[in-house]
Amino acid sequence: MSEHVTTESLPGVAVLRMCRPEKKNALTFAMYTALIDGLGQAAADPDVRAAVLLGTDSVFTAGNDIGDFVKAASTGADMSPPIRFLHALAEFPKPLVAGVSGVAIGIGTTLLLHCDLVYADASARFKTPFVDLGLTPEGGSSLLLPALLGQRGAAEWLLLGDEFGPEQARAAGLVNAVVASASEAALAAARRLADKPGAALVEAKRLMKRASAAAITEAINLEAEVFAARLRSPEAMAAFMAFRRK
Repeated sequence: MSEHVTTESLPGVAVLRMCRPEKKNALTFAMYTALIDGLGQAAADPDVRAAVLLGTDSVFTAGNDIGDFVKAASTGADMSPPIRFLHALAEFPKPLVAGVSGVAIGIGTTLLLHCDLVYADASARFKTPFVDLGLTPEGGSSLLLPALLGQRGAAEWLLLGDEFGPEQARAAGLVNAVVASASEAALAAARRLADKPGAALVEAKRLMKRASAAAITEAINLEAEVFAARLRSPEAMAAFMAFRRK
């Protein structure tokens, strides 16, 4: 486990927390690997009936750690952890609940598309600034956001990349409810799920996702190919340097 990802076992519930507040929980490759391991353990544990994904009380995640990506793109290092994490999310067989406080940028927003229940508090701020960084959408968002928002709504989020708040996220269907405490609401929902028959939960989720599972996998893989190519582009490198100076 990464020092910046913690796990907690509650009765019937696995809790994964991103804990790198000094960097707004920006996700390093080591953190992705820890989250993959945590999801794998939760999926394999018969006593776990639901999982919860949280940040800290003031921030969910600012997205990818730009430094990690610049280093990997320039050295040819293994860049698979983020993609493996997205597949682990998309294929997680049990109910997955997220609680969002503070910023949820880039993958901090797109990962929510793979959660079954999402709660946000009044501090939540969402943004998908891929194009601004010379990149392209990831996490299956080029498929899932048009399905959720329609083509023009998805273009507003993915092309314009403006920040939006919790009420807009709720109206769009990205989050279930805006609550006083996102973490408490997410944990309460997970406890309710943990009291239900586990096999029925897994089968119900499988049935709900059966029509889209293959398409989501294909979208994640195609997006990853384009994203990797864009990472090495002069346009993206210039955007990264400007971001880091800022």
